[in-house]
Amino acid sequence: MSDAKAGSIQVVRPEEQSAGTAQTSGSQRMAAVSRAQGIETGMWAGTFLVEPGAKTGIHHHGEQETVVYVLEGEALVKWGERGGESATVRAGDFVHVPAWVVHQEINPSATEAFRWVVVRSTPEPIVVNLPDAVWE
Repeated sequence: MSDAKAGSIQVVRPEEQSAGTAQTSGSQRMAAVSRAQGIETGMWAGTFLVEPGAKTGIHHHGEQETVVYVLEGEALVKWGERGGESATVRAGDFVHVPAWVVHQEINPSATEAFRWVVVRSTPEPIVVNLPDAVWE
């Protein structure tokens, strides 16, 4: 981290973000603010990318609450029993995902990735990937 000192503001440059965090198929998470990054914090923050036409595996984040800011692109977010609930989110939207909510993100665009800024309520990333059969 650039100019990182205990008790001071820490700046994490794009090249300092790490893919060495919990992942879900069909997406790429990059950790920016985490203990693994050498930052003593009670939260986790990073980015989330899903390429055009891709979808994530079905998953949840355990006890973590998640707040998302949609930076670019569009995504269909599914949740609920058998993925029966859904919302389309676009650049500029915020999304709150409560703890334990099983969900999936789908990129409907054939040409544009979607990218989110993600903040989680605990310092260690929790990703519980589930089999697709969970919604069959």
